[in-house]
Amino acid sequence: MKRCGFAQMCVAATAAAALSAPLSGCGQSAPPIDQSDASPPQSGTVTLFPEASPLPGETECKVVLQTGIRVTAAQHVPACTPVQYETNPPSGGDHWAIWAEYKRYEAEVPRELYVHNLEHGAIVLAYRCPPSGCAEVEAMLDEVRTEAASDPRCLTLPGGPEARLVMTPDSALDTPVAAAAWGATYTATCLDKPSLARFVAEHYGKGPEDTCSSASAVDVDLPDGGAPSCGDVAPDAAGGGPPGP
Repeated sequence: MKRCGFAQMCVAATAAAALSAPLSGCGQSAPPIDQSDASPPQSGTVTLFPEASPLPGETECKVVLQTGIRVTAAQHVPACTPVQYETNPPSGGDHWAIWAEYKRYEAEVPRELYVHNLEHGAIVLAYRCPPSGCAEVEAMLDEVRTEAASDPRCLTLPGGPEARLVMTPDSALDTPVAAAAWGATYTATCLDKPSLARFVAEHYGKGPEDTCSSASAVDVDLPDGGAPSCGDVAPDAAGGGPPGP
């Protein structure tokens, strides 16, 4: 496979998904995807090899973007009900009726919780770190989160967030860096801020429910933040939480 930097993408598979859409505020477009096939696939994969050092435990710097991922189910299930997702990180599917407040988290946000955020058009920035920690990874993701443009839809809500962005550790990831949107994923074995910021810009606000509502949002960092305490509690006993969009 041809190796290239961020400016020159290596297309691993053709895609109907439009990575060629202009970036918000960037004044440039992604390289076009070859769509010569009369029946292009529903999803596509683009692989980048940025000129950055791989993170500890990784052998190469590799960024993989998957777009146009088909989401076949999006039903509310009772809180504490585990859901198996077809992509890693999740890019949509069944989820709990509650969702996470838009912020940076120290505690791990359950996937069934943040998939509801994705449905609302959010971007989730996720990372997996060794016990020794990964301050550099957290710092880069937090930069992307704080530098993302404010969302006018959110700012009109009293006490609303600046934008629909969630940053969380996720121990189930296959890579140390990841991001998710409804129908799209980003994974990386290195720190490449330009490609991650681009993913956020292109896929923000693309969920089937375009809302900044905090009516059923919970904060998993706080003992009284409203998040369910699942533990050994059976899903039926835990309930589904307050109904949400």
